[in-house]
Amino acid sequence: MKINQKIDRKDLTKVNLRWLLCSQICWNYEKMQGQGYLFSMLPILKKLYKDEELKEMMRYHNQFYNTSPHLGGLILGADIAMEEKEGYQSKEAVAGIKAGLMGSFGGVGDSLFILVTTILGSIAAYMAINGNPVGVIIWIVTNLIIIAIRWKFLYLAYDKGVNLFSGVTDKLDAMTDAATILGVTVIGALIPTVVKARLLYSYKEGEIVLSIQDMLDQIMPALLPVSIVFIIYCLLGKKGFTSTRIIVGIILISILLFKFNVLG
Repeated sequence: MKINQKIDRKDLTKVNLRWLLCSQICWNYEKMQGQGYLFSMLPILKKLYKDEELKEMMRYHNQFYNTSPHLGGLILGADIAMEEKEGYQSKEAVAGIKAGLMGSFGGVGDSLFILVTTILGSIAAYMAINGNPVGVIIWIVTNLIIIAIRWKFLYLAYDKGVNLFSGVTDKLDAMTDAATILGVTVIGALIPTVVKARLLYSYKEGEIVLSIQDMLDQIMPALLPVSIVFIIYCLLGKKGFTSTRIIVGIILISILLFKFNVLG
C-alpha cells in the first residue's frame, strides 16, 4: 500500500547525494549499477511504501541497471515523479523507463562528458607539464562544472516527469554519433601534442648524415606518434590484449628503445 506522502526537496537532495557519491560504489558484473540505484532510491522508497510493497520495490530496483553516471539523475528524477504519483502500480512503467533510457543515456553521456574531460584534461595536463598552474585550475573548474550540471538533472526530471523524454531516443542517438565523430577528430588532433616519440637513429655515409626523423617529418609531421596510437588502437580489439597489458608493454618497450638510442 502506498503511503500518502509528498516528496519534498530534502528527499530529492538525499537521492541526489547518494547517486553523485555512491552510484558505482557497489558496481559489479552481475547487476552493474543496480545496487547503486537501489541505494539512491531508498529514501524515496521508505517514504512511499511499507511492509511487503517496500520489500518488493527494493527487489525490483535491485536489478540489472547500467547507464552514464552523469545522466543517471534524469532517470532517477522521472522514476521518483512516477512512483510518487502512481505508487506501487507504477513499477512496470518505471522498469520500462529505466530499460528504455539507460542505453541511450549511457551512450550520449559517456560520449559527451568523457569527451569534455578528455579534451580539457589533456590541455590541462600539457599546461601543467610545462609549469603553467592554469592547467590545474582548468581541471578543477571543469570537474566542478560537471558536478553542478549533474546535480541539476534530477530536479529537472522530477519537475518535468516522463514528458521530458518524449521522442528523445532518436535525438540522443544522433547526439551520440555526432559526439563520437567530434571526439575522434579532437583526440586525433591532440596526438602530436600529447604523444612524444622521436627517432634518434641517423644514417651515416662518409661526411653525409641523414636523419630518419627529418625524413619522416617531410613525409608527414607526427607520423611516428600517429602510427603508435594506431597500432595500440588495433591491439585493443585483439584477444589477449587488455589496456593494462598494453600500457605495461609500452613502458617496457619505451625503456628498451631509449636505452639503445632508438627513440627519444
